[in-house]
Amino acid sequence: QVHVVESGGGLVQAGGSLRLSCGASGSIFSINAMGWHRQAPGKQRELVADISSGDSTNYADSVKGRFTISRDSTKNTVFLQMNSLKPDDTAVYYCNVRGFLTRTRTGFSAWGQGTQVTVSS
Repeated sequence: QVHVVESGGGLVQAGGSLRLSCGASGSIFSINAMGWHRQAPGKQRELVADISSGDSTNYADSVKGRFTISRDSTKNTVFLQMNSLKPDDTAVYYCNVRGFLTRTRTGFSAWGQGTQVTVSS
């Protein structure tokens, strides 16, 4: 009922930048929050950053000052600008969208398939 698609991953050298995009579509009545999580090999998935419908943002300590999350509410889209990338940022990045469905007004939490980010040293 809700489809989430990420784009923008790739290979970059340490110190470089990438911009991830994520769009949500389907039977969406409203979105409460959108965010980015990541999972490195052998590690648990962790929150990178999220943004609420009121534009409140939350960042993992490891990315503060380097990553910026933003959104376009008119298009149900969220972005993650990643600067000063480090090899430790290498992971699959997943977009998460939380909100309410159109018909039933029940809550949902939808995930994208993930996009690979690789930072070489």
